[in-house]
Amino acid sequence: MYQSHWGLDRKPFRGRLDLHFFHESPTHEEALARLHYLVEEHRRLGLLMGATGSGKSLLLEVVAKRLRRVGVPVARANLTGIEPAEFLWQLAAALGINPAPDATGARLWQRLTDRIIEHRYQQLPTVVLLDDADQAAAGVLDQVVRLAQFDPVPQSRLTIVLAGRHERIGCIGPRLLELAELRIDVEPWDAADTAEYLNLSLRRAGRDAPAFAAAALARLHELADGVPRRVNQLADLSLMAGAGRGLPQIDAETVESVHHELGVIEV
Repeated sequence: MYQSHWGLDRKPFRGRLDLHFFHESPTHEEALARLHYLVEEHRRLGLLMGATGSGKSLLLEVVAKRLRRVGVPVARANLTGIEPAEFLWQLAAALGINPAPDATGARLWQRLTDRIIEHRYQQLPTVVLLDDADQAAAGVLDQVVRLAQFDPVPQSRLTIVLAGRHERIGCIGPRLLELAELRIDVEPWDAADTAEYLNLSLRRAGRDAPAFAAAALARLHELADGVPRRVNQLADLSLMAGAGRGLPQIDAETVESVHHELGVIEV
């Protein structure tokens, strides 16, 4: 544990999905604004694209929490490794339908679409947030296409957001790309964003003095390519290495050695 060496109350950097650690950088602020625009303008389908570790899943979690707070029904699902019937079951459960465990695909579809129409009559949006869409099976993507084309009346308030890696956007399929009304790209942080995030996270964890020298901050940003998950990995491992070496402040050499020797994963 390195907290005592750096005078921290807790670990400042975590790899898991944790809303307490969300840093609303300019690129994430813009993405959130565009996600809310999709819902407020009743747009049917949007794409949220970015590199692995850019914060797409966290953005979906943040927007889901904000929408639920104002009473908007939200279904959120990860599409990696699930089958079409399981996909429909998850959406139905998330929208409060309480489906039977053995419900058929046809029955799930009927109940799901009935709920969406019910929300329309109540003038409530229905928001479906689907993560890792570029990893979805063909049958699941067919169901997403079917859902995106359901109830095409002007009064419809169904909004679907598909998140995935920009280099795999073609895996979502041509029909969904044709139906998409807005593409939102989550860009990497610039050097100032990375430095602000690191210093703010350390302050929140109890340390007022900078733990990273200016050169270390610049090198960490360069090695992480401005990708938030990689920034987290390198920062956490650098603090660990610096504490082990008894350093008063992390230098660029420590960041460099951590990157090469402590196994930061390149994705």
